[in-house]
Amino acid sequence: MSARLNSARTRAALHTSARVSGELLLVVVLSVAVLWLLGRMWPVVWPLVIGLLLTTLTWPPTRLLLRRGLPPALAASLVTVLFLLLAAGTVALIAVPVASQSGELADGVVAGIDRLREWAAGPPLNIGEDQIADALDSAAARVQDSAGSIATTAVTGVTTVFNGVVTAVLALFLMFFFLKDGPRFLPWLERQLPGRLATDVPVVAARCWNTLGAFVRSQALVGLIDAVLIGLGLWFLGVPLVLPLAVLTFVSAFVPIVGALFAGLVAVLIALVSNGLTDALIVLALIVVVQQVEGNVLQPMIQSRGLGLHAAVVLLAVTLGGSLAGIVGSLLAVPVAALIAVIWNYLREQLSDPQQEPDLVPASDGSP
Repeated sequence: MSARLNSARTRAALHTSARVSGELLLVVVLSVAVLWLLGRMWPVVWPLVIGLLLTTLTWPPTRLLLRRGLPPALAASLVTVLFLLLAAGTVALIAVPVASQSGELADGVVAGIDRLREWAAGPPLNIGEDQIADALDSAAARVQDSAGSIATTAVTGVTTVFNGVVTAVLALFLMFFFLKDGPRFLPWLERQLPGRLATDVPVVAARCWNTLGAFVRSQALVGLIDAVLIGLGLWFLGVPLVLPLAVLTFVSAFVPIVGALFAGLVAVLIALVSNGLTDALIVLALIVVVQQVEGNVLQPMIQSRGLGLHAAVVLLAVTLGGSLAGIVGSLLAVPVAALIAVIWNYLREQLSDPQQEPDLVPASDGSP
């Protein structure tokens, strides 16, 4: 004989479900509103994010100078100037060797094109000079027909470069102010917030700052491993410009997906021009293997240890961020996931029941 439903318990369960659903819907609406607001403020948020990431890199030497007794403004100025010199030196380390060997590379490109034409003219393709000329004429005609779209693309590219320069300048200024006034931020924040927030928000902010530092350090370690492995492979094969290519690989590690593709493409092209097709294929295989090991093994392991995230969470975060916001989403996915984990862990600490110490049972003989 089946038991009948209790009407009071059923109504209570429905009321609880409705209340929880309403609260979850309110949280979702609030989250969407926050994301929309961030999207509207993105020209300000993006330089702020870059400035914070740069500050995590430059804060250790600034802290060392502050401990040596230098004023905050002087310490921040010195570190900012040293950072700019290091960035300029990195660019020069890549550009100068490339410029010095540009003639050889240009000759290699011409020779490579000639070899490609000779190969295309032979079996099995048997493409004649007339067919190649017709293909070039057809390509030129298409370029002329799409001159308007090309001009629009060029204008868009110039606008993107200009916005990138403005963002970089703002990020550098923000980095300087963060370095100079960073230690005074949390005490100031405590004075501005009322009640419990004066304690909770500074603690969460300090933990988030440590998490961002762990992310940048882990990303730098991954880039260094990539640069060393790929640089050794290029050196073993006798590919020119090994040091600039290694530096480019390290720098590009901070830009997910596109950075690795760009650095790999440059290395393969230089190997093709200077050493031939066989070495270029070997370099391509080396880069693919290193990038696969880095993306699927090293990066999740290193970042999971430094950020307190499981390797699977890191992979899923990068995939989700890339699908939602492209390159920027891939770049920010892991630190955002780590910051969410920090906030969640703090909320769980505050909402959990405190562990009660076991009561001390006095001995029956009266001894302590």
